[in-house]
Amino acid sequence: MTFLLTLLAAIFVLGPLIALHEWGHYIVARLCGVKVLTYSIGFGPKLFGWTSKKSGIDYRISALPLGGYVKMLDEREGNVAEHEQHLAFNRQHPLKKIAITAAGPLMNFIIAIALFWVLFMTPSEQLATRIGQVLPDTPAAIAQLPVGDKIVAIDGHEVQTWEGINYRLADRMGETDKVSVTLQSDTKADSPTKTYQAPIQQFMQGAAQGKDALSSFGMIPWQPNIAPIVGNLTPDGAASRQGLQKGDRITAINDEPIKDWISATRIIRDSPEKLLNFTVLRDGQSVQLQIMPQGKKDNLGNDYGQIGAMVEQSEIVIPDAYKTTVVYGPGESLIKSFEKTEQLAVMTVSSMGKMLSGMIGLDNLSGPITIAKVAKQSFDISWEMVLSTAALISLSLAVLNLLPIPVLDGGHIVYHFIELIRGKPLSEGVQMVGLNIGLLLLAGFMVLAIGNDISRLF
Repeated sequence: MTFLLTLLAAIFVLGPLIALHEWGHYIVARLCGVKVLTYSIGFGPKLFGWTSKKSGIDYRISALPLGGYVKMLDEREGNVAEHEQHLAFNRQHPLKKIAITAAGPLMNFIIAIALFWVLFMTPSEQLATRIGQVLPDTPAAIAQLPVGDKIVAIDGHEVQTWEGINYRLADRMGETDKVSVTLQSDTKADSPTKTYQAPIQQFMQGAAQGKDALSSFGMIPWQPNIAPIVGNLTPDGAASRQGLQKGDRITAINDEPIKDWISATRIIRDSPEKLLNFTVLRDGQSVQLQIMPQGKKDNLGNDYGQIGAMVEQSEIVIPDAYKTTVVYGPGESLIKSFEKTEQLAVMTVSSMGKMLSGMIGLDNLSGPITIAKVAKQSFDISWEMVLSTAALISLSLAVLNLLPIPVLDGGHIVYHFIELIRGKPLSEGVQMVGLNIGLLLLAGFMVLAIGNDISRLF
């Protein structure tokens, strides 16, 4: 059942993105006077579809849902009647070819901008960017960032949400330098700020690998002080099997005092398949237990521990100083959606460069299985998360398709630019060599990405 729901979520999110990407190629081709033969969502055998009586275009859904294509009339792929030669793609001016090829990625950029625009216009109550905790032995601790101060900028870039802070820090992955953090201690908007320099050394590598950017840097948002009292237990979980009971109050783990539930969960998550010594208070008596968290993997393949224990429900009250309502008007939202799209596109390209140079590991590469799991989880959270996930995937599709690799749109655009400069296209032999190299590179990346996906499952 979980597999089916994951598959449906992936189709629901990826299907429209692929369809609109191909529609970009399709509509610009028709506007440029090129005859379209087939518009397909998916590759391989045709599952179902129809042929337009007016245009003769074959619209179809195909068996392999890993992309799609628009087939155009082209003399390189077969004989073309003399009266239709002016409709063939290969006969078009290079600028028309570039426009048709670039239209697919451009459509994905437009989708990302539109979805971010909707999200920016949606009012949301969020945690203010005030530091709730600084973790020891982290860049934030070395820079002595004061708890309670509000983060207003990272490396000179204004930030207004913890998501924005996380993106700015993630962009420094693999680097060795300093991160500048600008803080504001007063709640007034015009109060003075102070900038701190936090040293980083191969950021998020080695021991820090597997954590998110915020935890690796050491700045944690405000978190509620939830009493470490056990609520419901999963019947087959490690906690239930090894003696933890509902109502137990966790007072220490491995002799480390536990004051709140979040402290307990942090130790548990960081200790997959490690035996932990729990001290709990039960009916006024101190009880010693040994519990080994089950090893799990998140969507990025990071290991974490889980014991199958939920906290006892309690009302959470967020102090006014640590919460804020974020909402923008249509105009400002549109500007911010363009800015966010640009920021994430640059960060994606930068991350690819870091993977190729060895600054960050190739295990950060994700494939279709991880994308499907993320899509499924977004449906479990909220409609805003679904839109955000779709926007991020659409942006990734745009950037990846623009890479100058033959087979991808970016590689074809390079060929068309060369034709524009030379006044004639490259020979078919040269193009075929490039095509074969592109296929090998793409196949290698797909094998690596799917291999990473499978390793995250097991």
